[in-house]
Amino acid sequence: MKKSFLSFVAVIMMLGARADEGMWIPMLIGKNYDEMLRLGLKLTADDIYSINHSSLKDAILQFGGGCTAEMISDNGLLLTNHHCGYDAIANLSTVERDLLDNGFWAHNLQEELPAQGVTALFLQSMEDVTDKVKAAVGDATGEDYNKKYDAIRKEIEEKAANKGQFVANVRDYFNGNQFFLLIYKRYTDVRLVGTPPKSLGKFGGDTDNWMWPRHTSDFSMFRIYAGENNEPKAYAATNVPYHPKKFLPVSARGVHEGDYAMVMGYPGRTNRYEVSYGVDLAVNVVNPSIVTCRDLRLAIMRRHMDMNKATYLQLTSSYSRIANYWKYYIGQTEQLKRLNVVSEKAKAEDQFTKWEHDNNMSADLMNKFASMYKDYTPYAKHAVYYGECFRATAIARMGGALKPLYDAYERHNGELTDDTLKKFINMAKNAYRGNLKEFDLGTEKELFTEMTALYYKNVPKDQLPDIYAKAVFKKRDADSKEAYADYTEYVFAHTFLTDSNKFNAFCDNPSFSKLKSDAAMQYDMSFITNYVTNYQSKGEAFNYKKAELSKQYVHELMMQQKDRMFYPDANSTMRVTYGKVLSYDPQDGVHDNYFTTLDGLMAKYKPGSDEFDVPQDLINLYKAKDYGRYADADGTLHTDFITNNDITGGNSGSPCINANGELIGAAFDGNWEAMSGDIAFDKKYKRTIVCDIRFILFLIDKMGHADNLIKEMDIRY
Repeated sequence: MKKSFLSFVAVIMMLGARADEGMWIPMLIGKNYDEMLRLGLKLTADDIYSINHSSLKDAILQFGGGCTAEMISDNGLLLTNHHCGYDAIANLSTVERDLLDNGFWAHNLQEELPAQGVTALFLQSMEDVTDKVKAAVGDATGEDYNKKYDAIRKEIEEKAANKGQFVANVRDYFNGNQFFLLIYKRYTDVRLVGTPPKSLGKFGGDTDNWMWPRHTSDFSMFRIYAGENNEPKAYAATNVPYHPKKFLPVSARGVHEGDYAMVMGYPGRTNRYEVSYGVDLAVNVVNPSIVTCRDLRLAIMRRHMDMNKATYLQLTSSYSRIANYWKYYIGQTEQLKRLNVVSEKAKAEDQFTKWEHDNNMSADLMNKFASMYKDYTPYAKHAVYYGECFRATAIARMGGALKPLYDAYERHNGELTDDTLKKFINMAKNAYRGNLKEFDLGTEKELFTEMTALYYKNVPKDQLPDIYAKAVFKKRDADSKEAYADYTEYVFAHTFLTDSNKFNAFCDNPSFSKLKSDAAMQYDMSFITNYVTNYQSKGEAFNYKKAELSKQYVHELMMQQKDRMFYPDANSTMRVTYGKVLSYDPQDGVHDNYFTTLDGLMAKYKPGSDEFDVPQDLINLYKAKDYGRYADADGTLHTDFITNNDITGGNSGSPCINANGELIGAAFDGNWEAMSGDIAFDKKYKRTIVCDIRFILFLIDKMGHADNLIKEMDIRY
């Protein structure tokens, strides 16, 4: 079966490419390479991906689990986005030494700061394991398929990991039609080297996020350290800088319209083969629900962060993550509507159904999709509110971590062995510590009040948990705003979850009676039990069926459209995308240039603004036009530029590489007009926003005075 599928994919991959669309597997570049050459690439295919010698793949790494970074020196120095290093920078900051607001530059190795919890993952190799997986799962479907797939995946991964020497992941491609084993090395001693002040690293804030023109210096720098023989080792003072197999030289020559541009990285998730019914559900139910929950959540967090600097540092990483995709879902919905994606997909699906009938295919897939979405839609909003509204509070997540203990007590009539207790208590302690990092009492109480009210207002009344009738409205009616505030005060006065001393005391002497009588646990268990018992299975059944239909749909699409160039959806594995530096017209009568400048940044400058203020050092450099070797011949300093590369979340920090394999910038965002891109790619509008490497070098050199870093890189002027 593998041979027939792969030969079919190979044929498709040889039939031509569109330069801007597609997140391609580097190992399977195929005839993409001819198109890359036509666009100006000067490298060989082996220069991009090879297991026999060093290649670009060895300079690209997955950073922190959700971003991309690139090696830029032989001494372990890496470049990624500011927002990718944001958590680490915030965690290293204090009110007295605020690295986030003031920036930081290490002028020697001794000044570099350990970034606890940050990891660097390097791809070693890829192997097709489709035969093994398909032989193991057979014709299984639904939960049975998942069990068999998990078993064979675990077997393959454990063997490939070689007793912990490697990280091994089996991933599916083309909606479960193909499987690859990816083997990585993971480094955990990662240290902060440099970051511009947040005013520059997040310049424009939420206002400019997902927008062009942009002037953000979205970068930060870290260094990877290793133990003996350049191998991974936990942090130790004796560790030395890692020496990569490959690092990227840096081009300070600038970019021009039409230049070749290539982005390599780890894009997170796309859903380009989604059917019209799924897009309709996203546009009308899922996305608006997410935005409603996050609107309120962000407003509450912002209010408390503005009042207290310590609270700001505590919550700022969480706030940034929530805000980023709050605006994303607004933009995605707007663009899906503007591009009429539902109706366009429906037209294509009509043609697909006709092809099915004409070719005697018995699947009737579109009717099956329609029926599946019709059955699930009544519960879709509840699923969103459970994740985005109920679980917005730390108290909900803390209680959720105690549910396994609660359930174990319930199964065993309140009596557990010491070993069982220890296992569940340790699980709860680990989760509690994680949630405590983002727990601010004032913020938490307001979130609890408002999220409880929002859940009641928007979730269908016949799907609500019983805690509303039993406790929230026990003394006041459902229309009373005071009911929620009163209930919040009651819960917080009668729980051990909000006080670490009380929580630890419970862990030292746990009992079922203490769990059951705790007001926060009563609240949490009502929500969790209601959802798990009545609605989680509906979501699981929907997901099982969707996976099954989607797998068949992609397979048949490839049969129907034999002249089309197919690529797999993003799945957090390494991809390469290629195109050009390119301006665009976002709307009628409007033309946006392909680059922005420091002049434009200073035109946005607003003293004291949380989004558009800049450091005095930059103002001084701007007034003196002291740009060093990093400006154009006419004295203009570029800040950001755009390309027509195809990227998504997870590509943050990815290198933008020129035709010679040199680094020209760090990709960090997409544009508003193409925010439909994870579902429907739009060739006319799609742009990738890149921080110009010359702006990065200027800030390192002129503001950071870190000439040690400038000397360390291979910069080509």
